[in-house]
Amino acid sequence: MADQADTPDKLQAALEESRREAHELRTELEETNRGVLALYAELDSQAEQLRQATELKSRFLAYMSHEFRTPINSMRSITRLLLDRVDGPLTEEQEKQVTFIQQNAAEFAEMVDDLLDLAKVEAGRVEISPAWFEMVDLFSALRGMFKPVLTNPAVNLVFEEPQNVPKLYTDDRKLSQILRNFISNALKFTPKGEVRVSARFEGDGMVTFAVHDSGIGIAPEFHESIFQDFSQVKSPLQKRLRGTGLGLSLSKKLAELLGGSVRLESEPGKGSVFSLTIPIQMEDAKPE
Repeated sequence: MADQADTPDKLQAALEESRREAHELRTELEETNRGVLALYAELDSQAEQLRQATELKSRFLAYMSHEFRTPINSMRSITRLLLDRVDGPLTEEQEKQVTFIQQNAAEFAEMVDDLLDLAKVEAGRVEISPAWFEMVDLFSALRGMFKPVLTNPAVNLVFEEPQNVPKLYTDDRKLSQILRNFISNALKFTPKGEVRVSARFEGDGMVTFAVHDSGIGIAPEFHESIFQDFSQVKSPLQKRLRGTGLGLSLSKKLAELLGGSVRLESEPGKGSVFSLTIPIQMEDAKPE
């Protein structure tokens, strides 16, 4: 009989213990939720601070780039007038020095353009304007663009005839900018040999452009970092060539805007292949 009398007491005690454990668990969950909410609030605050810092950086780069353009253009105009002998003849040494200034001003202008483009990309202010165009027209324009700057007779720039590449519907200016960056780098780091540009239809709605050079090559440990902002590969040739290290980073960002990607294959002493793969027709594009 005593055991039967104890049973309700035991059940009551077990029930009270379960209630206590449930209360403790509920309290612990509420504290955890408050901690999670506080963490989310902190992350949101940090994300906002990061967004503001990125916006300020982009605005600074854009402002700086615009401000630099006026003196750079003045330098280029003055050196062009001097080299044209508008104000009279130049001695051999004077021509050498003026040419040096002109070359540096041109390099500076290129850096400023890269900074301004990067600022626009990061600020989300780059407009993509797709249109139909033929590959042969793009290659013809690039060939004409680089013809005046091929000053090294030991290097040949070859544009292969596009084979089975259909018309493209994308932003030809952005595509041209990416390829110009690839070709410029290839020419810089190829003391002798060949730089070859090609286009290949992949058959799955994609086309791959490749710039192959027989230059100094790039070690595997630099293949990822070379597409980051301000990244440059250390080499004896690099010390003689100035640049911001923005061209390849900008190319990668522009390729992503076109719905594509970039890739590098290279070994030291065996040259490099920079490639770009984009869709024949941009996914978000709705051509007539």
